[in-house]
Amino acid sequence: MSRKTNEVRSRVLGAMLSAISLCANASLASAEVGEPAQRNALMTNQAGQAVLLGAAVTASKRLVVVGERVMVLLSDDGGAHWRQGIVPVSVTLTAVRFSGELGVAVGHGGVVLTSSDGGEHWVLRLDGRRAAQLALQAAKAGDNTVLAESAQQLVDEGPDKPFLDVAINQEGRLLVVGAYGMIFASPDLGQNWSSWMGRLDNPDGLHLYAIRQRGNDLLVAGERGLVLRSVDSGATFARLETPYKGSLFTAELPGDHDIVVAGLKGSLLRSQDGGASWQRLTASDASSFTGSTLDADGGLYLVTQAGHVLGLQHDSLVQLSQQALPSLNGIVPVSGASVALLSSRGVTTLRLDGQAENLK
Repeated sequence: MSRKTNEVRSRVLGAMLSAISLCANASLASAEVGEPAQRNALMTNQAGQAVLLGAAVTASKRLVVVGERVMVLLSDDGGAHWRQGIVPVSVTLTAVRFSGELGVAVGHGGVVLTSSDGGEHWVLRLDGRRAAQLALQAAKAGDNTVLAESAQQLVDEGPDKPFLDVAINQEGRLLVVGAYGMIFASPDLGQNWSSWMGRLDNPDGLHLYAIRQRGNDLLVAGERGLVLRSVDSGATFARLETPYKGSLFTAELPGDHDIVVAGLKGSLLRSQDGGASWQRLTASDASSFTGSTLDADGGLYLVTQAGHVLGLQHDSLVQLSQQALPSLNGIVPVSGASVALLSSRGVTTLRLDGQAENLK
C-alpha cells in the first residue's frame, strides 16, 4: 500500500473519528504521540465536561469512563459524583473494558493500559513503537512479504496509529484492534504480546473499529463493511460477506450464532445464523451508529451521531429517548433501567423510560 494511499486513508479515519467524538483532536493526523505517551495525565476540576469516548462497569458496579487527553473518570454512585483515576500517560483514550475488577483501556499513540484495582490506578503495557516492532517481527517470521512491508511502514511512521477497541476475558487475556488492521493479543493482562495481523483476511489493512468476545466466539468489524469471526478463540478467523460496504463502528454478540454490526448512515446488519445470511435495518434518520451495548438479559441498545438512543426489539429499531441530546459516542448500562451516555459534554445518565437524570 502506497504512502499516498495511507495519507488519504489517514484523513478519512480522522474525519470519521472527529464525527464520532465531535472534537478536532480525535483525528489520526493529530493523535498525541511521543512525549505525551510518557507523561502523566493532568488532574483537572473540569472532568465533568470532558469529551468521553468509552465506558465500562466493574464487578463492584463502579462506572469507568475514558476520553480526551487520557481522561479516566470513576463513579461509585451511578454517575452522580466523579473522581479521576491515576494514569501514567497523556493521550486520548478511545475504549475501556472490564472483567471483574481487571480493566484495560486503549487509545492514541498505540497505548494500552491495564488496571487491577477497578480503575483506580493504571499501568502502561504497550505503545505504538513496540506494537509496530512486534508486527514487523511476526511478519518476517511468517515470511509474509506484503505484511512485512505494511509493518515496516508502521515502524517508519512512528506511533501515530490509534487503537480503537479492546476485549478482555476473566483470565486477563487482552485483544486490541485499531487503525490499519492492527490487532494484538496478550495472554496475561499485557505483560506479553503477539501480533495477530497475519491471522486476519485483511490484505488491505482496513481499519478495525470494534471487537467483541462471547465465550470462544470473537467478532471484529471495521472499514468497508469488513466483518471477521472466530469460533476458536482467535486461532483462526473467517471473513464474512455482508450486504453493506460502508464502515462499521460497533458490533455485538447477543447470543449463540447471533451477530449485530452497525455503522455509517444508520446501517445495522443482523445475522442469526453466524453470518451466513443477514437482515439489514436502518435508523429512521440515517444517522450513523457510534456505539452499542448489551444489557444483562442480552437486550441491544445503540446510540447515534444525532443523539438518539435506540433499542433492537424483535426485528425493528425503536427510539428510546425523546430528549434533545448531544451527539453520542457510547452507551453502557448502569443499573436497573438506566444507561450512561457519552458525549463531548460528559456523561448523561438516562432512564430507558426516557427521563434524563443528570448531565455530568
